[in-house]
Amino acid sequence: MTDKWYNLSVEIHKKYNGKFATIPKVPITSMEDFAIYYSPGVAEVSRRISENVDLSFELTSRWNVIAVISDGTRVLGLGNVGSEAAYPVMEGKALIFKYLGGVDAVPLPIKARDADKFIEVVKALEPAFGGINLEDIESPKCFRILDKLSRELKIPVWHDDQQGTATATLAGLINATKIVGKKLREAQIALIGAGASNIYTARLLIAYGVKPGNIIMVDAKGILHPEREDMDSLMLENPWKYEYAIKTNAERRKGGIPEALRGADIVVAASRPGPGIIKKEWVTAMNKDPIVFALANPTPEIWPWEAKEAGAKVVATGRSDFPNQVNNSLVFPAVFRGLLDARAVTVTDEMLIAAAEELARYAEPKLSEDYILPKMTEWEVYPREAAAVAAKASELGLARKPLSYREELNIAQEIIGRSIKTMEVLINAGIIQK
Repeated sequence: MTDKWYNLSVEIHKKYNGKFATIPKVPITSMEDFAIYYSPGVAEVSRRISENVDLSFELTSRWNVIAVISDGTRVLGLGNVGSEAAYPVMEGKALIFKYLGGVDAVPLPIKARDADKFIEVVKALEPAFGGINLEDIESPKCFRILDKLSRELKIPVWHDDQQGTATATLAGLINATKIVGKKLREAQIALIGAGASNIYTARLLIAYGVKPGNIIMVDAKGILHPEREDMDSLMLENPWKYEYAIKTNAERRKGGIPEALRGADIVVAASRPGPGIIKKEWVTAMNKDPIVFALANPTPEIWPWEAKEAGAKVVATGRSDFPNQVNNSLVFPAVFRGLLDARAVTVTDEMLIAAAEELARYAEPKLSEDYILPKMTEWEVYPREAAAVAAKASELGLARKPLSYREELNIAQEIIGRSIKTMEVLINAGIIQK
């Protein structure tokens, strides 16, 4: 089945020579228009921005344009394939940003493997964009890049492999625990894999109120705990993982995946493609009605039916052909819609929690073991999520243009609705060919 999608994707990319193009926003009906949009009229726009750079968010397209930036060191399940090979993935991301969020995104794979060089390039690009989406950058380098850029830039910087996955996971867990009648903040949680996504998932769960000691994390060498032999080297080479080795696992449990799952209420696996990474008997050893999130792509760490046979009450994967897809695409278009409309200067964990809670609320009326999150096709969730983010940014004093939930809901509905309608019009007019 996967080979079918591979072959079809290559054919489609060749047919269209890529997935997006830019089009003007303004009408051009006479030569006089050029005097307004370019010379001489544009000089006054530049003069005013030179006196107040924040006017660039009002007088140019910067307010709605972001960069999707990658060094190509960790592309999908392919690994370090290079900047050029990262381009189709970044381009696909830009397509989703536009269709589901109304966000104009520019794919920018760059040849900057060194973290400091990467940071320097992105900092130099700041005047061109209203936000930065980092993508497919190897760990632990991605943590340093995100931390430093978030501190030093005055626009939101986002790493989808960290923040997007963590936000979607939190939303899914909020609803999954409702189904099994447990409280997320008191749950025993095993995180299998300690890379970009699960380290940020641990961070967001703790910010949400989960007790750090109730989380047990497992990397390729086993359970993280302060007495592990590699703690000194980990402190130097990966201080982000080291931090969670110190603050999680209150009982100082040792071992590997089976030991981590014993007595757990929840397992979130974001490790490597399976199946067989998580075994049925390990799920059976979890607490009653366990929740299993097996998020590796293209093959989850355990097949959903195996997890169910082992007693799992709610099972989620990263795939669209199984129930309960935990999908970053439910998060990043809407989060950036809210951030951009509020002209936010950064993105915080409080905003991500607001987004996760809104996602969970949207799904709650139809909640079931096989429906804990909205599907990508339920576009009505995106304006609601954007509104939650913009309102939280405004509440925190991090918005250049403060907006209430209701104000942003109306703005996001109009922008996202127009984006979807534009696609329909272009297809019906034959400008985009089927």
